[in-house]
Amino acid sequence: MSRLLFQAVCRNMLGVWGTPLEQGLVYGILVLGVYLTYRILDYPDLTVDGSFPLGAAIAATAITKGIHPIIATFLGFFGGALAGTVTGFLNTKLKITGLLAGILTMTGLYSVNLRVMGGRSNLPLLRESTLVTMFQDRFGFEWGAILLFALIVVITKLILDYFLHTELGLAFRACGDNERMIKALGVDTDLCKILGLALANGLVGMSGSLVAQYQAFADVGMGIGTVVAGLASVILGDAIFKPKGIIGATFAAIFGSILYRFTITIALRAGFAATDLRLVTAILVIGALSAPRLKEIPFLKKIIESRRSAKLEDEVEKREALQLIGSEKHASD
Repeated sequence: MSRLLFQAVCRNMLGVWGTPLEQGLVYGILVLGVYLTYRILDYPDLTVDGSFPLGAAIAATAITKGIHPIIATFLGFFGGALAGTVTGFLNTKLKITGLLAGILTMTGLYSVNLRVMGGRSNLPLLRESTLVTMFQDRFGFEWGAILLFALIVVITKLILDYFLHTELGLAFRACGDNERMIKALGVDTDLCKILGLALANGLVGMSGSLVAQYQAFADVGMGIGTVVAGLASVILGDAIFKPKGIIGATFAAIFGSILYRFTITIALRAGFAATDLRLVTAILVIGALSAPRLKEIPFLKKIIESRRSAKLEDEVEKREALQLIGSEKHASD
């Protein structure tokens, strides 16, 4: 009886918080791609808003054509990687600025996505077998998607951590830290940028393909705002954990993705309308970015210093009291 009650409680909690956990995990793959461009390569890439629905469109079209969902997911990865390669080529070979190169690729991908989906803006997968339905049939409706996305995001994180410690990965990191120095050492920085953008957008495309299978449809407009959501997740994770190394940074990015989705859910349950979510996201990013500088405001600085001094006084009083008690015991002995 107690076991059945425990299972019922778990299902009830998952009913409330299961959805943001699932979304945080599946979008965590996208966040790793955003982390790779903005933190490792130091590149302002807006291709994400186009490569995300591209991965979804490719996977959805492939599944409806009878291709296995695993192969369809990898096709979404390669589609996103191709989009990132185009952005890198525009920037490095045609000397178009990074921001404009991403905008041009993102704009062109809108028409490409429509072409991939056969001219339709929405492609349903309700009657198709996907990775999500496979795991839900095997592990239950409540845990299937969570286990699937957790498995994929952990594997992706481990592979990315390993890659960024290889010789090529170190070249990527050096290219983002000091491009002139690494170029003087004979490293092809253009190739590093192209490969880095391809890998990052490949992860974004794979995330899009999984989201399409999770939502049971692909939509041409599902990528709007994804780069902002990815940045918000990266910034939230950095603000909370302040990671020092790559392993901690990738973990912080994934945790930031989950925290971001939970924050959105809490905002909706607090009474915010769905149309207010962009404003909530903007406030989250502004708050995370400005938190370290808020301490320098004179009014807040005085409050922080007064609290610190109060804590120090309490610690001094406690130490004096302990010393007095110790001396009294010694005298009585």
